[in-house]
Amino acid sequence: MTRKIRPLIAALAALSLLGTGAPAIAGNGKRDGQGEARRELRAGNVQTLRQIENRVLPQMKQRDYDYLGPDEFVSNTYRLKFIKDGRVVFVDVDARTGRIINTMR
Repeated sequence: MTRKIRPLIAALAALSLLGTGAPAIAGNGKRDGQGEARRELRAGNVQTLRQIENRVLPQMKQRDYDYLGPDEFVSNTYRLKFIKDGRVVFVDVDARTGRIINTMR
């Protein structure tokens, strides 16, 4: 009976180790976004975050939004975070042109 249990325990232990890789893969998503941003920036395909901020912040300031900072970079889009009257608003900006393409509350 002990001979049958040992392989079962070994198999279960191996399966449990496979499950621990999922958070590492999921955690790399943000890093890949940063890597993508760097590659695109070096290639001259996108504007820097500072350039985007210099273009978008004055527009949002006119509407009385306070800037909280950048949120993420995905698919050549910067997501900037603002707040007004206690409500957070995300603004997606095209990294190539600097134009606002979406606003989410």
